[in-house]
Amino acid sequence: MIKAGIYGATGYTGYELVTILQRHPQVEVLFATSQSFAGQLLSDVYPQAPHLPLILGEEAPLDAVDVVFLCLPHAAAAETAVTALAANVTVIDLSADFRLKDASTYTAWYDKTHPAPHLLADAVYGLTEYARDQLPDAKLVATPGCYPTSILLPLRPLLTSDLPITGPIIADSKSGTSGAGRAPKPGTHFMAVHNNFAPYKIGRSHRHLPEIEQVMHWFRADAPELIFSPHLLPVERGILSTIYVNFSKPVTLEEIRPYFTKLYANEPFICLLPEGELATLAHVTHSNKCAIGLTMAGNTLVITSAIDNLVKGAAGQAVQNMNVVFGLEEIIGLL
Repeated sequence: MIKAGIYGATGYTGYELVTILQRHPQVEVLFATSQSFAGQLLSDVYPQAPHLPLILGEEAPLDAVDVVFLCLPHAAAAETAVTALAANVTVIDLSADFRLKDASTYTAWYDKTHPAPHLLADAVYGLTEYARDQLPDAKLVATPGCYPTSILLPLRPLLTSDLPITGPIIADSKSGTSGAGRAPKPGTHFMAVHNNFAPYKIGRSHRHLPEIEQVMHWFRADAPELIFSPHLLPVERGILSTIYVNFSKPVTLEEIRPYFTKLYANEPFICLLPEGELATLAHVTHSNKCAIGLTMAGNTLVITSAIDNLVKGAAGQAVQNMNVVFGLEEIIGLL
């Protein structure tokens, strides 16, 4: 039985993680932290949650656990990771702190000096389907962001192929409001979101952009430029990304689709939809799946990609990574 601790259990991602781990037959949650609700039960914050006591982060018994999940703000997560790793505890981080390999890029996008730059090289970027061979026995795993997951999974078969892709690639993405976190903000409270649909951080301003570009260049050194346009949907959860990929020579869907089937045919959480079917949030909400639909418009491939931002985009992928790290069947607790 794997003994686990969760830092930041009262955020949306933390609570989703508790929900998944409570049904995981090989995991026991030994502690859950909250700086705001310490001394209360998780069920006091979320009525359907288990009666899990909430403690301060500094009170966490690291000597009693095998793995910790960090559902903390950036910088605070890295500081906690240093402490946990020193106690020989495996760290699965759900913040942005270990996704970027270059400390100066982190500083430029997050307005903070990285608290633990010496750990960046060793952190495994946990896009599970891509990093599966790197994950066994890893001590530090960086769980990808939700938007990057929805974009990188469908782009991987193309960028690792010999198809004549030409830029720019456009990713037009829409996220449910839980992606903005639990802390109230003027643009995400009910009156701002209800009956509205809004773009935000258009252009080169969203913090997920350097993460997506970094991994695109892992897939293909000369990966095209990415135009990333995020939007806020008036729904609780889910991300739908519509991605436009152009080719320098005429290409048909019959030529493209085999790259997807070859790479993803045996992936338990990748759902490549039948020709003509488009991905929707209904394909994936409350699941760890990524649904991918492929459509041609002239010589442009239009990809629709859907995930649940709290599951495949965060807590579910974190548990998927944990399963691989500890040598468990990857689907345990997730199907």
